[in-house]
Amino acid sequence: MEAFRLMKELKSNLDQEVQYLPKETGLSLIESTQENGNGVSAKCRDARVEDLWSLTSFFGYSTQTFVLAVNLLDRFIAMMKVQPRYMACISIGCLHIAARVTEEECNVSSSHELIRISQCKFTVSDLSRMEKIISEKLNFQLKAVTALTFLHLYHAIALSHTSNRKDVLNLDKLEAQLKACLCRIVFSKAKPSVLALSLLMLEIEALQSADLLEIAQRIQTHLKISKADLARWRGLVGQCMREYSSPECAKPDHKKLVWIVSRRTAQNLHSSYRSVPELPTIPEGAWDESESEDSSEDLSSGEESLSSSLGSDAEGHYFPPNFRCRARRQ
Repeated sequence: MEAFRLMKELKSNLDQEVQYLPKETGLSLIESTQENGNGVSAKCRDARVEDLWSLTSFFGYSTQTFVLAVNLLDRFIAMMKVQPRYMACISIGCLHIAARVTEEECNVSSSHELIRISQCKFTVSDLSRMEKIISEKLNFQLKAVTALTFLHLYHAIALSHTSNRKDVLNLDKLEAQLKACLCRIVFSKAKPSVLALSLLMLEIEALQSADLLEIAQRIQTHLKISKADLARWRGLVGQCMREYSSPECAKPDHKKLVWIVSRRTAQNLHSSYRSVPELPTIPEGAWDESESEDSSEDLSSGEESLSSSLGSDAEGHYFPPNFRCRARRQ
């Protein structure tokens, strides 16, 4: 009965997933945008997602919050003409919305704390207005069927057939691999059901489990996922995982995240956060004053411009700081 219920839930989510996909034409436009241009580039988007990953870890938010925040971000920037300087406010706004949807109310950090920890140059009023714009443009569809939804269902289906696989098919590892994939915009083009199955298939192949592989193949047949589609995304996911597993890529040590901040920021942190040792203040980069202060027509939609500059196109690596690849020096 449990397996039947899960399969029914799987089919229901499959029917809904298309409603929450970012517009592929918008994503392609972002991928083709040059850095330092008027639009958001893929590098800018990926850098902001990495920042969201770090903030999610710092505030103790769930993987569900991170994945939903990325979904909201991609859906918004794929449908709106956004200037790079607004990306900080947009991404933090998506994280705040996602946290309110998925986290317990007592665990949701305030707008004030989010802005202080992220060290972004906008106000609580700016963030509130941006969240309103995001919500309206997404028609208040703030819950979504994501790859994490399917990953959890696939994992539960596998466990429903036998209780001996819990320690073998590690859900935490699969979630970590999904977060790494979402740091690349190309994976936002994949259907969530296919991306999740690609991750599952690769993990099962690594485990060399014939029983689990049979279950995964049954899921593929049930959802009518084509072999060509699955093969394409398995290849891209495999490439992503190989880069992550490279000896030149720094691995997380699974210790509690330590956020290193400047002395000035530490003095202004909420009292519940642990103080940090006296460290020299890291100088902040200057903002590009030559950049136009006018928001794009599509983004503003008749609203007034935000009261402060929100930064320029971000520099960022493929993984967040604790996953960042460091080139070996000769």
